[in-house]
Amino acid sequence: MKLFVGLGNPGAKYAGNRHNIGFMALDQIASDHGFSPWKSKFQAQMSEGTLSGEKVILLKPQTFMNNSGQSVGEALRFFKLTPADVVVFHDELDLAPSKCRVKNGGGHAGHNGLRSIHSHIGADYGRVRLGVGHPGHKDAVAGYVLRDFPKADQGWLDDLMRGLSDGAAALATGDSGRFMNAVALRVAPPRSSTGEASKGRKKAQKSEPGVAKTPAKAATPEAPAASDIPAAPEDSRSPMQKLLDKFK
Repeated sequence: MKLFVGLGNPGAKYAGNRHNIGFMALDQIASDHGFSPWKSKFQAQMSEGTLSGEKVILLKPQTFMNNSGQSVGEALRFFKLTPADVVVFHDELDLAPSKCRVKNGGGHAGHNGLRSIHSHIGADYGRVRLGVGHPGHKDAVAGYVLRDFPKADQGWLDDLMRGLSDGAAALATGDSGRFMNAVALRVAPPRSSTGEASKGRKKAQKSEPGVAKTPAKAATPEAPAASDIPAAPEDSRSPMQKLLDKFK
């Protein structure tokens, strides 16, 4: 069994916040993979389902971010799981928007949700770090993560959510490589080699010296050269003969 935890704050007021990207990820997975309806348990919203034969519990703590560990600890003890069975989806300031990284263990880097989880189950759990970018100054962090994603971010955000859902089954079986590939295919799909080659050819044609910019005129028959016209035969008659021939 795996426990996927999404971090965020409860209530409609916070639903679109950058800090709630963990909740968004679990909502996408639940919707795409036919998980059970959300219900209240362990001071959280919980949903159950199966991914690649693995039973997976989705957990969205409702304790507010700073006390997320209380909910995670309760669920861990109830299902008799270890920290290695837990994967936490959370916002990451140190990654550019749309970037995703998988990490096992390590520090909390000042993230209050992770700090709380550390205090309840230790540090040896998995994380899916979801880049939201940094506001540029530490004093602006609180206001930044508690603001909604702007409309300009909706495109990459939707791609990222779909990528996380595509790769969820691989993550449940511990295959982080396949999980990351699934995310990358959504966020940065490979370009068509045929299309690129065609663009390259067109560009080369435009820049090639000596290529006419206007359509070529239709070919016309070539006039014969003067040297190709046969010369008139030489007149060998005498002047008298020429005069007599005029009166014939």
